[in-house]
Amino acid sequence: MADLIKERAISIIVNNKPDVLARIAATFSARGFNIESISANVTRNPAFTKIIITTLSTQETISKIIKQLNRLVDVLDARKISRSQVFRREMILARLSMAEDRQAAVEELVGAHGGKVVSRESGSAILEFTGDKETIEEVLNRLEALGMEDLTRTGAVFMERGNP
Repeated sequence: MADLIKERAISIIVNNKPDVLARIAATFSARGFNIESISANVTRNPAFTKIIITTLSTQETISKIIKQLNRLVDVLDARKISRSQVFRREMILARLSMAEDRQAAVEELVGAHGGKVVSRESGSAILEFTGDKETIEEVLNRLEALGMEDLTRTGAVFMERGNP
């Protein structure tokens, strides 16, 4: 069976130092791969940062990238994330006009997808939605139809199920 190009995810634990993320991004760039999604934050121990990256690649290529990442100074551990063993979420904040004729549709969308109205002023609202990739894509399609004015979207975040 051919090694298919599909979305792959990598978890990287690094020393919390300047330029580490730049070196990681350069590793992807050197191989001609785009980072589709990135999320980075300091861990419970402020000396370390956890970075989650998604990219489109084959299994063979992602294995090569992980080997290169593990050779970088300040990278403590880089490994592929198995989709079956993780819980994945994304979050969006979207601003849209709250004209009278849209309010019922916006309230229905918020209720149907567990969203929140986090700000409402001057005829516009900022909505927050959290969910898996498919849910977020569905919400985005509905927000576009409602005249979304602006959007901010996090990268994918993952948490391993059970005890890693």
